[in-house]
This record gives sequence, C-alpha cells and structure tokens, in this order.
Amino acid sequence: MPAFDDTAARLRACRLCRDSPLFGPPLPQEPRPIVQGSATARLCIASQAPGTRAHRTGQPFTDPSGVRLRSWLGLDEARFYDAARVAIVPMGSCFPGLDAKGGDRPPRRECAERWRAELFAGLPALELILVIGQYAQGWHLGKMEGGLTGTVRRWREILSEPRRPLVLPLPHPSWRNNGWLKREPWFEAELLPVLRAEVGRVMAG
Repeated sequence: MPAFDDTAARLRACRLCRDSPLFGPPLPQEPRPIVQGSATARLCIASQAPGTRAHRTGQPFTDPSGVRLRSWLGLDEARFYDAARVAIVPMGSCFPGLDAKGGDRPPRRECAERWRAELFAGLPALELILVIGQYAQGWHLGKMEGGLTGTVRRWREILSEPRRPLVLPLPHPSWRNNGWLKREPWFEAELLPVLRAEVGRVMAG
C-alpha cells in the first residue's frame, strides 16, 4: 500500500498537465498541486479543483466557498485543516485556469487518472467521503440520472448503501450555487443536519 505522504509529495512535484497534457492544451499557469491528508484521516472531502485563492496560498478552500463548506460541516478552521483527521483530495489538484466567462475551468482529467487511485489507497482509515460537485460524484458514484441535483436528492439512498467508507453527495459551496440552494430548500432543512451529525461522529472517533 503506498504511503499517502509519499504519493502526495510526488503529486506536488507533478507537471504532467503543463509539460505532457493528454486532454486539451497545457495548463495556462505554473502548476501548484494542492492536496491534504494522512493515513489516519477518517473524513475525506472529494472536491473539484483549487480556485484562484487556493492557488495563491497553497491551501484548499481559502475563500468564501471554504467558509460556507466549514459552516455546512460544523468544523472550525483548525479541525478542517487537521490533516491527521481530514483529507482533501480534489479531482484536479491544480487550479485549472479561467474560462471565457470568468469561471473556473473543469478539473484536468490527467490528474484524476494518474493520481486518484493511489491517493485513496493511502487513506485506509476513511469512514466518510463527501463528494462535492458533479466531477467527484461521477468518479465515486458512477453516472447518476438527473445530474447533480438528482444525485444529491438521493443522498439518503447513497449514504445508506453498504459500502465503506460511506459516501455523501453535496453541491459545490460556491456562491455561484446560491440560486440552487434557494430552489432546493430541502438541502439545508434535511441534508445538512445529517451531514453535521455524520461529520461529528467521524471526527470524534
């Protein structure tokens, strides 16, 4: 079993999407792979890709999305960034650049195909994976009918499936999803209390 720290160190030195891209043009800026975790982590946040602020700081979720996500989870910054208990493994470990409308591009496919299986092999203690957004949901759950909304609506079914670690789908906490959150009030009323309870259980173990 590969050690998570060794895999993460090699990932942080990776320049595949800039020097030898397999899917589309090279990464438009210097790669800065960002990942967090350790072999003892029990909670994993399977996210999309670092944003502009994370790219600058080298730390994931250092933006309003991170503030909202930590609120959803009921975690303060100290516990959220405790790599001994919380792994953060994005689908693409580098900021993918901006599209023509100023939004983040999709995560680079090279990253997940090269590194994801090895990273998770180094996380044997995981009890719960939070899959954030359609890319992480596609990787961990396979193709689901109804897109992101349909997948998150089936959260009870997905969470109750007999697998270890457990998996719980979430929307991205970006401000761009404010409209989605208003249209789907069940998310905050029904899913968030269970999410906080599950995170609290895992973190207390």
